[in-house]
Amino acid sequence: MTRYLITSALPYINGVKHLGTLVGSLLSADVYARFRRAQGFETLAICATDEHGSTTELAAAEAHMDVRAFCDLQYTMQKASGDGFALDWDHFGRSSSRANHELTQHFARLLWKNGHLETRTTKQVYSNADKRFLSDRYVIGTCPHCGYDRARGDQCENCTRVLDPVDLIDPRSALSGSRDIEIRDSTHLFLKQSAFVPKLREWIGGHTQDWPPLVTSIANKWLDEGLKDRGITRDVEWGVPVPDDIADGALKGKVFYVWFDAPIEYIGATREWAEANGKGEAWRDWWFGDAAKDVVYCQFMGKDNVPFHTVGFPVTIMGSGEPWKLVDRLKGFNWLNFEGGKFSTSQQRGVFMDSALEILPADYWRYWLMANAPETSDANFTWEQFAAQLNKDLADVLGNFVNRVTKFCAARFEGCVPSEGSYGAEEDTLIGELDGRVAALAALFEAMEFRKAMAELRAIFVAGNEYLTRAAPWTAIKTDRARAAAAVRMGLNLVHLFGHLAWPVMPTAARRIHESIQDAAEVIPWPDEPMAEFLDDLEYGLQIRVPQVLFQKIADEQVESWKRRFGGADGA
Repeated sequence: MTRYLITSALPYINGVKHLGTLVGSLLSADVYARFRRAQGFETLAICATDEHGSTTELAAAEAHMDVRAFCDLQYTMQKASGDGFALDWDHFGRSSSRANHELTQHFARLLWKNGHLETRTTKQVYSNADKRFLSDRYVIGTCPHCGYDRARGDQCENCTRVLDPVDLIDPRSALSGSRDIEIRDSTHLFLKQSAFVPKLREWIGGHTQDWPPLVTSIANKWLDEGLKDRGITRDVEWGVPVPDDIADGALKGKVFYVWFDAPIEYIGATREWAEANGKGEAWRDWWFGDAAKDVVYCQFMGKDNVPFHTVGFPVTIMGSGEPWKLVDRLKGFNWLNFEGGKFSTSQQRGVFMDSALEILPADYWRYWLMANAPETSDANFTWEQFAAQLNKDLADVLGNFVNRVTKFCAARFEGCVPSEGSYGAEEDTLIGELDGRVAALAALFEAMEFRKAMAELRAIFVAGNEYLTRAAPWTAIKTDRARAAAAVRMGLNLVHLFGHLAWPVMPTAARRIHESIQDAAEVIPWPDEPMAEFLDDLEYGLQIRVPQVLFQKIADEQVESWKRRFGGADGA
């Protein structure tokens, strides 16, 4: 049976993540993992914090903390916010782990042995004021492509172009702000990516059906523009050290570039999972050789991470000469913007995971983000649209349905699934519609088309409401108790169905919905039988429970309060 290995792009250690990062990698991976678990597939969901690099050193220095202590604190914060959003990883690791250090050095040794690495003396930025080389993120300046005046030396946050520090216009030190910098020689390891272009083209070309156009277009653009060899070491202290047996120790004191070691942490975190759970070498069964042939490996990330996962990391895997697992399905996302502007971790603009949970439960956010996932184009978050959609979809459609059916059952049928009456034409029509819709919903989840999936899920909720309005058991009970009983029985079976279908996206609410009918398993399974069976499955006489209000409506006053607290695109 197929197994699913699912990874999210690693959240950088510096700060709690904003909603854009959440929807574009972490949450989408979690929803897909929950769906596959619900279907009964063996599923391993892996994530970790990305901890190395100059940005971490800078953040730790600004916080007046030791780098390791800073990472320990940030890891705890990120783990807590992920738990608050019900991100159900099998393991949430750390790229600074021993496992990742060992694996990164292992891959580097293989690449060196196989001739895919070489030392080159390059021009590097040196700060006289700071008396040190400045690696990528220690240099800020104006982007030569878009004119953004706070671009980093590795990538412009505004236009997402990958840069080298020497490309920047008017460069300055991120440490001191000093422009007293010069270009000096420094020796580094380079990964000879350019030699892999034919192999990459063949591999990427084989995934046109598995990857969305966003991903393949970005990957091919990199190749079409001329893939350059990439320096994979840096003059910083916090990272995986280059071992002395590479280049005869000529790179002693240097560490690997964060974008070299971070993807390897997918494997490292899987090894951490096995070690933490007493599973020995079981991690290799997901990643290596024949043991992993039944594994479908799925990655989730924002579009800025796509090049490193379609070029850089695959070259590392290919160049190792060992049969490590390459990604099968790669889901890339566009940007989620905030009130017309960009979310920004560095500038603290937008809604971040910890503050989001302070104002609303996780399921509100999970549903809205998946329903508005920036898949085919950028999406925009506004408070008014956020509140209006949640009030309509969750409070009015889903929550109101569950409340009406269970309350009426409690009031007129002693809180038990009624046995009287038989299903008729109305029920048969609904069953036929839901057979098609539930199958369509499953297909959309399988295709990782989350925005369409949420539209289909809402349509299922609406179909239930429309049926209940037509059947009107509160009217039928006055003249035809058996007809009312059949409608209530169908309504309760629909509540049961809604709990099953909502679980991948809204796990807490789904459990409350399901438990209004019967106790729920840890994983609420996906309904795999025909709707004619599922929607007449509840045992007659089963005692049901009336849940408390599932979704409170968001008031205009709350929206105004949040707008004042979080501001708009300009931070005002």
